[in-house]
Order: sequence, then structure tokens, then C-alpha cells
Amino acid sequence: MSVESSQSVRKPSYFLISVSTRENLELCIRYGLAGFLGGQSGVWTFCEIENGDFVSFLYGARAHNLYRVDKREALTNSDHLPPWKPLTFKESGRTYSFPFRLHLRQFREFTEPLVRTEFSYVAENLLLRGGYRKTHFQADQTTLQSVSEMGTRAAGSPEPLPLPECSNFTPRFTRNPKLLNTPETWRFQETILQSAIRQHLMSEGNLQSLLTKISLAGVQGSELEILGEKALTQGHIDLLLKERVPLGSTVRIPIEVKMNKAQSADVAQLRGYMDELHGECPLGLLVASNFGKDALAKAKETRINLLQYRLSSDVKTACTFEEIYSGLTLEFLPK
Repeated sequence: MSVESSQSVRKPSYFLISVSTRENLELCIRYGLAGFLGGQSGVWTFCEIENGDFVSFLYGARAHNLYRVDKREALTNSDHLPPWKPLTFKESGRTYSFPFRLHLRQFREFTEPLVRTEFSYVAENLLLRGGYRKTHFQADQTTLQSVSEMGTRAAGSPEPLPLPECSNFTPRFTRNPKLLNTPETWRFQETILQSAIRQHLMSEGNLQSLLTKISLAGVQGSELEILGEKALTQGHIDLLLKERVPLGSTVRIPIEVKMNKAQSADVAQLRGYMDELHGECPLGLLVASNFGKDALAKAKETRINLLQYRLSSDVKTACTFEEIYSGLTLEFLPK
């Protein structure tokens, strides 16, 4: 029994984007731009954040301003493009430029510390991670509602940034190492699969179908949101389904994603996350390409549902992110 792809109106997500230096933060604000390094984490972030989503900059344990994403672009020969200087990492000695960019429209102006209770969802992630160490953090709808009232309404427009002649490209992903050609073509990794599943379940039709299959009585897809990595004391949940506006109590469903075969250790890991979420977690979901016999047996003893993902696109070739998530289906395995 599969959860087929369904189109519906996509609700905007909200992200805090980590900025490496004060100088880069000032350039982002000046030109109304966000840029991501030409590494695996940069292309992952570029896939995660869509047009119409909202973002704030994260620097110095403070959130800066609220923007809406108006345009996304990936640029060739970015090492020669302003406004950011290429960054060299001491550990690897490798230098990265900023090919992945978001054009932003500012809505609110503020500089607020993350210790405010309104940022608790993101602050908890930062605390349990021991710092940023990540290009972006997704916050929930409650956080977006709060920041939409912070500070003052933005006035004016960003300064235009003249660029030399350059061309755009669409990032692609492959399992074939012979086709790798960064920053245009990247290895298909688990983080990209997680993002594809998140995009798939952001469709209310797909999400409602999922809820029907797992017999979650009384819960409507429109009442839930799906978020990226959520930190717990035992580790990081790949995806989390939670209520948009909890009233008195809440429902939280952790989703663990494995690109290849899932084993019994993966079932145990997910069960640990469920235990930490206590009574607010009615069940868990384990997604994989297939399942070992030990995983199948162990799942029967738990409240964990198994879903086998399938892709219509052949990732042995080079596929766009849109081709990956639009051709994704989730098939339930009976216990």
C-alpha cells in the first residue's frame, strides 16, 4: 500500500541561516542576499529552502531580521563573484565560494537574542548540538508567528549588487561517482533523501494519506507540520511531524530515514527517540529502501511503522532535486 504524490498548496517554512562572520552578515543585510558555500552542506541547504519560505540570519547567538525568499539561483564561477570572499577552512585547507544564493525581501527589522522563549525550539537544537555546526536550522510555525511581530516593519529596499556576466545551473544528484562534477553534480546522500521526504510530506494530500494508513485517529494533515533535524539528548531525529498549534497537548512523530537497508539497530534507535518524547509520541516511522529480517521482527514488537521508499528517477544518472522528490512514493510494509 503506497502513499502517492499529491499536489496541494505548500505552507511556508521558517529557517535560521548561520552566518560565519560579522562582515558576511553585514553584506547579507546590505544586499538582501543569503549565500551558501559550494560544499555538500551548501547544496543541501539550497534544496531545503524554497521560494516563499521565511528566513532570519543567525549570528552571535542572535536572530537578525525576517525575510521572505523571492528567488533562488545557483551561479557558475562563483569564486569571482561578489559580495562574499571565498572561505578557506583550516582543518582541510580547502577553499569554498558561494554559488548557492537566495534573494530576499525584508519584512521585519530586529536583532533578538536566542534566549528569548520565542526561539526555544531552535535554541534547544543549538544547545544539544553544542553550537552551530550547521548551515541552517528549521524552526516551527509557532516561532514564525512570534518573529512576525518582533521589532519594526522594514522600510526601504536592499542595495543592488552588480555582477559580472555569469550563468545559472540546476544542481543534480547521482549515485555514480563517475558523474560527480561539483558544484553542478553531487553525490546522492541521506540528507538529500531526508529533504525529499520532507518535501513529499509537505503536501497535505500526501500527509493525509500517510495519517490514514497509520490509523492516527482524529488528526488532520492540515493540523501538522513536518520539520527537519530535531536534536534530542540521544541524537538527532531526521524528521519530525508535530502539531502546528498545540492546545493543551501535542502529537510528535519521529521519522528515521535510511538510504539503504534498515537493521534492528535502527529500530532500537528510533525507539529511543520515541521514549524520550514520552506520552506525546503515539508511534514512530522508519523509512528505508528495504529492511533486514531482524528489523522486520523487532518492529513487530513496537509502535514503529515501516515504510519503503521508491524513486521514479534513476539516481544512477544525474537527477534534479525536484525530480527526486516529485517521483518519490512511500509504501507501507505490513507487520
